Amino acid sequence: MATRVGTEQVSDWVEVSQEMINKFADATGDHQFIHINPEMAAMTPFGGTIAHGFLTLSLMPLLSSKIVDAPKIEGVKMGVNYGGNKVRFLQPVRSGKRVRGRFKLMELVEKRPGQWQQTNEFSVEIEGEDKPAMIAEWISQIFV
Repeated sequence: MATRVGTEQVSDWVEVSQEMINKFADATGDHQFIHINPEMAAMTPFGGTIAHGFLTLSLMPLLSSKIVDAPKIEGVKMGVNYGGNKVRFLQPVRSGKRVRGRFKLMELVEKRPGQWQQTNEFSVEIEGEDKPAMIAEWISQIFV
């Protein structure tokens, strides 16, 4: 993994469906009309429903699982989220759009024997759009 610092990996595309958005609204209690009511959302500058920003952020595990050539680390017991240094939502993901994740390993540090901390630059790209939906600097820990 240390040799991969500075390298990028890109996931396959994943559709953000209205059903996914509705389930996220139910899970979080965020039922704002711009997410779940297509008729009312059509009257906004978005022109239709959009994914929650936190749904976009929460796609990180799904998108990372869609990286074809992801490295496999021998002996991993678990991985956990540690937090983020920054998150910015640059534009909404409209219902029915496809997104993919771009991951750049920025740092890998051994915190203590068997506990590694990695920092990734993570962005969510929207198919056909120039600007990403979101960028984040995210920290996770790997226990071996």
